Amino acid sequence: MNEFELIGRYFKRPTPSALLGVGDDAAIVRPTPGHDLHMSVDMLVEGRHFFADVAPRALGHKALAVNLSDLAAMGARPRWALLSLALPKADEAWVAEFAAGFLALAESHGVELIGGDTTCGPLTLSITILGEAPAGQALRRAAAKAGDDIWVSGELGLGALSVRQRLGWLNVNDAELLAAARYKLEYPEPRLALGAALLPLAHAAADVSDGLMADLGHILDESAVAAEVWADALPSHPALEARRGEFLACLAAGGDDYELVFTAAPAKRAAIEAAAAARGCRVSRIGRIVAGKGARLLDSAGVEIKLDKDGYDHFG
Repeated sequence: MNEFELIGRYFKRPTPSALLGVGDDAAIVRPTPGHDLHMSVDMLVEGRHFFADVAPRALGHKALAVNLSDLAAMGARPRWALLSLALPKADEAWVAEFAAGFLALAESHGVELIGGDTTCGPLTLSITILGEAPAGQALRRAAAKAGDDIWVSGELGLGALSVRQRLGWLNVNDAELLAAARYKLEYPEPRLALGAALLPLAHAAADVSDGLMADLGHILDESAVAAEVWADALPSHPALEARRGEFLACLAAGGDDYELVFTAAPAKRAAIEAAAAARGCRVSRIGRIVAGKGARLLDSAGVEIKLDKDGYDHFG
């Protein structure tokens, strides 16, 4: 296949909510009146962000999921996506599976693919996502306040555990745990429903992609506050509870979680728990915002735990 045959066969789909989709020099969209337009872009590079042997369907899912997670962190509703692919060759079977994974997740969240680009090169995926939220209501990193609770959704550490097991940095013999970890790594579920529900409840939020402490750190920097994080409160898979100390680096700084970390006033605790339960999502209160600078990870006695690093370094 040439470039245009590939695009036409696997990626050109009806786009009823866009004024113009795939097939012209540019797409045309019209945001909902009274809403702000949100835009984010993520790039995934083979060997840096995913293993070479990952199934193309899983890769299609994850490529979009990591972008949707950015919108979830701002409480935005996803609407449209642009996809750019650099492929070593035009492998029709690979592209068909990749497109199936991408489009299945897109359809489940009402996202329309409205354009992009393809070329030959080392396997690299770049997606630009566009969404919207009611004007002036987005969750932002710069709004955390001293006295806020710190919350996180879901479970932490599974994606990082899978990566570290593959790299030989850990030795885990629990087949069920490893299967759950690999699924979390390859099929993260963006917390879009929770993010939208947090608009009237939370002050600040970020998605946990590079590691909890690193991504919480972005909130702290933008809000000019500090944090105390309770190591024993970090939510994990039941199989990790008895070995929490061994896997603490995965939980606190491993990355590839695609959960939401957010802050909110203590008065909102019951409402946050109810909103999460209504959407089938676990949330855990893991610390508090305080005056100062930086984040401290504390054990049950209040002693600071030092980690080798706070999160994933894309240039490390």
